[in-house]
Amino acid sequence: MAVRNERFRCVQVARSDGEKVRRALAEAGALQRDAVIQRDADYLYLPVKHGINIEESFPDLKSCVQYREFERRVEPSFEEILGFIPSYEVIGDIAIIDADNSSDAGRIADAILLMHKNVRTVLAALTDVHGEFRIRDFRVISGEPDTETVYKEYGCRYEVDLARVYFTPRLATERKRIADQVRESDVVVDMFAGVGPFSILIAKSARHVIAIDKNPVAIEYLQRNARLNSVNNIKIICGDVRDVAHDLRDTADHIIMNLPHSAQEFLDFALTIIKPGGIIHYYDIRPEEDMFEGAQKTIEHAAEMHGMTTRVLDQRVVRSYSPHQYNVALDVEICSRQSGGA
Repeated sequence: MAVRNERFRCVQVARSDGEKVRRALAEAGALQRDAVIQRDADYLYLPVKHGINIEESFPDLKSCVQYREFERRVEPSFEEILGFIPSYEVIGDIAIIDADNSSDAGRIADAILLMHKNVRTVLAALTDVHGEFRIRDFRVISGEPDTETVYKEYGCRYEVDLARVYFTPRLATERKRIADQVRESDVVVDMFAGVGPFSILIAKSARHVIAIDKNPVAIEYLQRNARLNSVNNIKIICGDVRDVAHDLRDTADHIIMNLPHSAQEFLDFALTIIKPGGIIHYYDIRPEEDMFEGAQKTIEHAAEMHGMTTRVLDQRVVRSYSPHQYNVALDVEICSRQSGGA
């Protein structure tokens, strides 16, 4: 780690008050954490981030502000260490790199561990998502030989074993977007719940959530995560949604269909579960030249077979999936013909 000198505004405080003031600055996001705090026999000198107006934010400290030169710890960049910026994602305290980087995997892992002090394990993803339970195969490159971690998102915590269940942090914004649409009177069915990142966040807004998954390991983690987040208004079903849809007829105000490669195969079951006037949140993988139209037609055709009509409320690109392929989301209101839905 390199060290350089840099001039900062700072707060001079008596040593007896130093920890109290340091904590207050840190909690306000005002403390320059990578600059080394200075001290002498009587005082501490606490460096403040550039652009922070201490006089307004901490008027009691106005008379204590001065300028000093501090040693600042500077982390090396990936370019300096490797000569390039690697592609990776961090889930909890585990980093995942692509197997395409196998020739540089050791160097990349060492750089990630150096740059991210919270990461304890680096995995290489050996496969894409595959199989009935949508999992990936991994190899431990560096750090602790463990694939279980705790991931935090929008105030929720999720325990997950990345080698045994499907999980991606890339839908965090999408999960929050759906949760913000749910009212406290709503019943929500999550047809492919996994470890619960949609279900648990939504349960904090909904009257009731029904979370379904056929992977028993995912269900085990979903149950643990419901307890971890003190969620009690959730019914967890281990099974195939095709086997339970009839029992849930006309139940849902919202349905989450986050199975983008094959959600269309389950539309009949979603249309059985949804209430007239309810909303299906449908996810698909679509080519660049037909991102939305094909998905809309698929949903419209399935609805017609149930004597229902559809109204697209929103459509959006969630993320790029592969060259010229996109993960898209459609929010579709389902109306009975008698209701006059358009």
